[in-house]
This record gives sequence, structure tokens and C-alpha cells, in this order.
Amino acid sequence: MAEKNLTLVTEFLLTAFTDCPEQAFPLFLLFLFIYLITLLGNLGMVILIHVDRRLHTPMYFLLSHLSFMDICYSSVTVPQMLALLLELGAALSYTRCAAQFFLFTFFGSIDCYLLALMAYDRYVAVCQPLLYVTIMTQKARVGFVAGAYAAGLFSALVRTVSAFTLSFCGNNEIDFIFCDLPPLLKLTCGDSYTQEVVIIVFAVFVIPACMVVILVSYLFIVVAIMKIPSAGGRAKTFSTCASHLTAVSLFFGTLIFMYLRHNSGQSSKEDRVVSVFYTAVIPMLNPLIYSLRNKEVKEALRKILNRAKLS
Repeated sequence: MAEKNLTLVTEFLLTAFTDCPEQAFPLFLLFLFIYLITLLGNLGMVILIHVDRRLHTPMYFLLSHLSFMDICYSSVTVPQMLALLLELGAALSYTRCAAQFFLFTFFGSIDCYLLALMAYDRYVAVCQPLLYVTIMTQKARVGFVAGAYAAGLFSALVRTVSAFTLSFCGNNEIDFIFCDLPPLLKLTCGDSYTQEVVIIVFAVFVIPACMVVILVSYLFIVVAIMKIPSAGGRAKTFSTCASHLTAVSLFFGTLIFMYLRHNSGQSSKEDRVVSVFYTAVIPMLNPLIYSLRNKEVKEALRKILNRAKLS
């Protein structure tokens, strides 16, 4: 009888940051700055790779798609977070929340697949350099990226349908910055076992499967590097992987902490900090990681800047 009196949720209230209103405006300025740098850095990376012929290689082709995904990925959540800080709370309709969850899952899954593909690209470049041109052809890399987009779409559809066929009733407040899975599951009522199993299975498939590809690729890379006789040769070869390895560590480290740890006793504030890091900070850092530690990107950027000065 008690279950019949429960009111089904038709909208969700995002309440993150409402407990510290005095910090709202400084945080708004900070996240606005981060978002603008994210847009500028990633869009600049896409344009740079497109206009400079020296960057028309498989690795930079994948990097251009990663930069595009970072723009989309952060644009799904950061503008919502900025509105949340200005208004000290935000109401999202059921449909809008589902759409945000779908897009976030879609772009986030593609990010995972692209990072795995980039690890495979590094494996071929280091371990099979003579076959690199024949393996990573234009047709192959377009096929890889198309597969990443298709897999991301399928994963997002299944997880979104599974999540939003759950029953949400009673409290509709989400102490979070956007409609994400962990806070949504706290609002469910009734039997949600089947949907939660499907959601977990797909989470376990996407993140660990990509990590296995990355770890196996780098295992072979490390073995190949150790066979190089000179220390200078080993350092030079490893430097071609350093940027990607840094990006992988940051991205997957935060995803594991957020989605694959045990949920008991977890703090909402702790989750908010982690979510801000992987939705706002990492997309801003990626173009810096790939440009500051990459000679080809720095040379291409210097070339464009010199052209701009001359004109």
C-alpha cells in the first residue's frame, strides 16, 4: 500500500553547490575559464591537424577525433554546471535528463575507444614499424573510428534505455552537477535488478575492455623498448608514447574511481570533485598534454604563428 502512495518523478532537481552559495560565483568564473580554454585548445588542435600536412598521420587522425569528442563531452555537462552555479540549483525534465545521460555516455564511451585505438596505433608504430603504413591505412583508420562511434552509440542506447526504464519515485533531488548514473540509482524504487545488471555489464565491458587493449599494447611496447640497445634510443621511442600514456592515466584513473569502486560510504562531495575533474579538467588538459610534449605539434603551431605574423 505504501508503494502506491509514492509519487513518480517527472523532473529532477540538481542541488550541487547549494550548500556553499558564497563560493558559487568564484566557481562559476573558474569553470567558465576552464570551459573556454577547453574549447579553444581542442578546436585549435583539430584545425592544426587539418591544415598541417605533416600531421596527416594515423595518430593525429585519431587525436583530432579525440579533441572533437572532448569538445562535445565537456559541452554536455559544463554549461549545465555553469547554469547550476548561477541559479544555485536547476530543474531538469525527465526527457532532458535522459538526453543528457545519453550524450554523456555516448561521447564518454567514444573517448574510451579512441584512447584504446591510439594505444594500438602506438603498438604498431613501435613493435611493427615496417608494417605500420600497410596496417594503419586511411581505410583502416576510418574504419576504426567509425567502429568507435558505432560502439559508443550502441553502448549509450543500451545504458540509457536500461537506466530510464527504472522507476524513480519520492525524492527527486540529485546532489550532483549533471544526470549521471550513480546519483540516479539512489532515486530508484521497486525492482531494478535486471536494469542494473545490464548497466553494470556494459560499464564493465567498455572501461575494462579498453584498458585491456591499452595494457596489452603497452606491455608489448615496453618489451620492444627494452630490446633497444642504446639508452637514447629507448628514451626517444618511449617519448612517442608519453603523451598518450599521460592522457590514459588521467582519464581511466578517474573513471575507475567513479564507476568501478564499491559504492558503500561514498561521499557526494568527493564524487562531485572527481566528476568535475573528468568532465571539465581532463578535456582542457588533453590538448596541452599532446602539444607541450610533442615536437611535431609545436613545430606546426610555430609555423602557423609565423605565417600569421607575416600576413
